[in-house]
Amino acid sequence: MSVTLEAAGLTKTYGPHRAVDDLSFAANAGDVVGLLGPNGAGKTTTIRLLTTVLTPTKGEFWVAGHPGTSATEIRRRIGVLPESSGYPRTQTGREYLRYHARLYGRTSQSARSVTDDLLLHVGLADRADSSISSYSRGMRQRLGIARALVNNPAVVFLDEPTLGLDPAGQAQVLNLVRDIARRGTTVLLSTHTLPEVEQACSRVVILDQGRVLVSGSVGEVIRAAIVERFAQLRVPGDLVEQAVSALAQLPELTVAQMTERPDVLRIALSGSAADNSDGSDDGINAALMAVAKARVPVLSFEVEGAQLSDAFLKLTRESVA
Repeated sequence: MSVTLEAAGLTKTYGPHRAVDDLSFAANAGDVVGLLGPNGAGKTTTIRLLTTVLTPTKGEFWVAGHPGTSATEIRRRIGVLPESSGYPRTQTGREYLRYHARLYGRTSQSARSVTDDLLLHVGLADRADSSISSYSRGMRQRLGIARALVNNPAVVFLDEPTLGLDPAGQAQVLNLVRDIARRGTTVLLSTHTLPEVEQACSRVVILDQGRVLVSGSVGEVIRAAIVERFAQLRVPGDLVEQAVSALAQLPELTVAQMTERPDVLRIALSGSAADNSDGSDDGINAALMAVAKARVPVLSFEVEGAQLSDAFLKLTRESVA
């Protein structure tokens, strides 16, 4: 697949402060890249650099095959939804999108056509002729995404697109993000909401203090953080010691008996035993085989998967330490 977005050693300083520090990553057509980090990590500065709003202190980047020095060419090929978007209260959604389509050089007929298509795409066709002042926040966010698509961009930058939305509004926006990517557009999604990234993103870049802590798929990031997974194994009460002895033969597992439920063993799966990103569960299978070999009936077995939030908290805490 073609690389549509790439940064190499990208740095932005303000005096002694490094807002972005030696940032490097790449994304392909159709990728949804989750840009994560605590407040002040450099997410918005990164977006402003990649969209040519800011000039880097050093380093390079390319968007849709064009170097960062070609600001005009890049701006023709990107769509942007900033964190705080202003909308004219007196215009209708249809008028607003037509205006922006004409700004990109579309003919009047083409602007009408793309506006109708986009309003349908973002679920606003029935409110196309309503004043934007009557739109809910979620509707305005969807209108902003439509605006970011009027020029058929190769890369779309969305800065906190679900901020302040209710769960239904968040789901609508995430569905739009996935649909945009399915059409071959690269999406860079900056957000604080980690479950959104797990649902929608194919790649993750975690920033802290302007630096990349880790990047890769969600599974790769979790593995890089060496986040433990846990399982709960329930066996007959009179066979708990027998099960513990069998599991003790597996050095990659840590087993503890739960005080409130003596017949339940909590098993920590770490390292390679915790990695099930490729569909294999070697640590889990080994635990079950060991118990079965010891002739201990398994009454129940539940696995708690490691989540991106676990990796995020672990990596950012380690960075501060």
